[in-house]
Amino acid sequence: MPMLKLPNRRWLAPLVALMVFTGSPARAGDAPAPPPRPNIVFILTDDLSMDLLPYMPNVLAMEHRGLSFSHYFVSDSLCCPSRASIFSGNLPHDTRVFSNTGAGGGFQKFHNRGEEKNTFAVALQNAGYRTALMGKYLNGYLQLPRSARIPHDYVPPGWSEWDVAGWGYREYHYVLSQNGRLRYYGGKPADYLTSVLANKAVNFIDGSATTRTPFFLEVATFAPHAPYTPARQDLRRFHGLRAPEPPSFNRLPANPPRWLARHLPLRRAQIRTINRVFRRRVQAVQAVDRLVGQIETALTADGLADDTYLVFSSDNGLHTGQYRLMPGKLTAFDSDIRVPLIVDGPGVAAGARTSAISENIDLAETFATLGGTTVSGDGHSLTSLFSGAAPVEWRTAAVIEHHGPGLRGSDPDFQKRASGKPPTYEAMRNAWFLYVEYADGEREFYDLRTDPFELDNLADRLTGPTLTQLHQALLAMKGCHGEESCWAAMGGGGHPLDLRIRIRRRNQRGRTALSGRGSA
Repeated sequence: MPMLKLPNRRWLAPLVALMVFTGSPARAGDAPAPPPRPNIVFILTDDLSMDLLPYMPNVLAMEHRGLSFSHYFVSDSLCCPSRASIFSGNLPHDTRVFSNTGAGGGFQKFHNRGEEKNTFAVALQNAGYRTALMGKYLNGYLQLPRSARIPHDYVPPGWSEWDVAGWGYREYHYVLSQNGRLRYYGGKPADYLTSVLANKAVNFIDGSATTRTPFFLEVATFAPHAPYTPARQDLRRFHGLRAPEPPSFNRLPANPPRWLARHLPLRRAQIRTINRVFRRRVQAVQAVDRLVGQIETALTADGLADDTYLVFSSDNGLHTGQYRLMPGKLTAFDSDIRVPLIVDGPGVAAGARTSAISENIDLAETFATLGGTTVSGDGHSLTSLFSGAAPVEWRTAAVIEHHGPGLRGSDPDFQKRASGKPPTYEAMRNAWFLYVEYADGEREFYDLRTDPFELDNLADRLTGPTLTQLHQALLAMKGCHGEESCWAAMGGGGHPLDLRIRIRRRNQRGRTALSGRGSA
């Protein structure tokens, strides 16, 4: 890749340039104070995994200027449940959105439960913000049967401008609801959805520059979701590129759960497909990366950059060959649940990285806090981390909740058994272990300090008291409601999880020894 030429931006904050999060509090005056009513631009991608970032120079430059969250996780590695958590700040057990379609989820479930009335968009609009959503909303929007009794010109509360597609995964030949008026876009290069969203975002920013009204803009791309459609100008790029092959590639963990144990080594034809999918995904994110650059250019040209936070993330990740799985998601492995979160803006430590445990439920309260308001969700504002200061009494774990495995064939996230179909599970992820409980009684435990690629399931070596502690901690997380309850359940606010993990280790003679671990 060519050397990156970083734009001359005001967010470089020379006193904190290249500061890495080490656990030391930031000194007063290290970064400029944020404006009282800043603008916020949130770029949310679809299925963008961590291994795509090296191919996105504008996002890498944003990472160099801003703060990266190395332990940011999603509440479910599935589109609609994750997005419902982002909008509302609530975990799936509170939104009750567990799938993309049908009675268990999708736009209709979110709408029928009244969740749309309590989103960060409503809070910000009530606080005087001009708000806009462009791109993808929730699965099922513009695709409901007449029996649902939701008109096709419906625009949810909280949005001043609405430019949302129903089925935009193909990037061409889609319908866009423009403030309730439906417009069809065809197959010309100018109709490519990610490019259309970039142009509309720039127009919204340009229009906002003429007023003193603060704005919130979410641009939610469908890329790089399947069918992985790049812009035509990118179709011939990255010839011969192959998918990364980490230690987990085409390899099962020791003691895998039953749903995974049946997977045979990938065949050559399957690996060729994985390489083709990864190459197409890299091609598809080129338009997303250009979108980031266009938005940054517009903010600078309009004199809004100094007063604007830029946030980049994804609704979930995607595995491509790890654990012998064909491209897909839904698992509790890091490939699926750990995604990028990068924040750039006034008062944000430049080039910093925080290991504080964060989750997508935190975004709603973060946006509301920046706008001087609040939302009543399960999450916690991340703004206290923006300066690079050490978190005080921060949470020590995140919770993941997934209902499976039945996705309908019409679901855009439907995947065959070869891509993985885990049963219903809840999982706890902290800085050094992953613990999973399946509805069928199976468990997984990975010690990430010695096994960062999650290849040695130690669940059968945990002592009885340790399993009880883990189960009780996970039970508290999946039963929490509201910020205070969930913050305490996840080990925040002076309530650290005191988990004494003891693992039976086998010595050279084949005997069993007990190895103690510190508290989480």
